[in-house]
Amino acid sequence: MLLRLTALLALLALLGTSVPSAAQDIRGLEVCTAEKAMDRRTSCLQSNVEFLQHAMDKQRRDLQGRLDAASKEAAAQKAELAAIRAELAKVQAELADMKKAKPEKK
Repeated sequence: MLLRLTALLALLALLGTSVPSAAQDIRGLEVCTAEKAMDRRTSCLQSNVEFLQHAMDKQRRDLQGRLDAASKEAAAQKAELAAIRAELAKVQAELADMKKAKPEKK
């Protein structure tokens, strides 16, 4: 947990120095720089880390759901394509048999 907090702080420090912003970019995050006491600031940062972890988990679940749906759709399309190819092979075989059975007269 402490490692994640440190990584988040490093990321926020990098973002803060490279991208100036006048307002919070992520709805739900608290501004922890206003806190003077270190224990309150730490608690605020931990709250932000937990919020971001929940948000990332929700995004991961949503994305996994989309990927699962896309995989199911791809599998259905592959099955449909295999059925179409089998039907095409059957029709081509029937056509070849018809051409052999009835030679054209000139």
